[in-house]
Amino acid sequence: MRIFETRNKKNMDKSKRLFLKSKRSFRRRLPPIQSGDRIDYRNMSLISRFISEQGKILSRRVNRLTLKQQRLITIAIKQARILSLLPFLNNEKELERSESTPRTTGLRIKNK
Repeated sequence: MRIFETRNKKNMDKSKRLFLKSKRSFRRRLPPIQSGDRIDYRNMSLISRFISEQGKILSRRVNRLTLKQQRLITIAIKQARILSLLPFLNNEKELERSESTPRTTGLRIKNK
């Protein structure tokens, strides 16, 4: 009889804990693309939000987009890249490194 009572107490504690956890408030995030926004290769302000610093297209999970929206964004980014509105790669760090370190073009002279 006691074993049954202790199991009931444990189950009741769990149910109370689950009930308390579900009362937590959460802030719903706004969708990244509003209903009035057109997904187009010319809309650079919209497209640039979905590209990383290296110039990569961010994943759907990171963007919080639907499957249809992600496909349209991907197509728009690719069209903008082909039309040279966006770079294929963003190599700013590599350019900064190559500019800051001058290379010697002459032959080295051995000291005797």
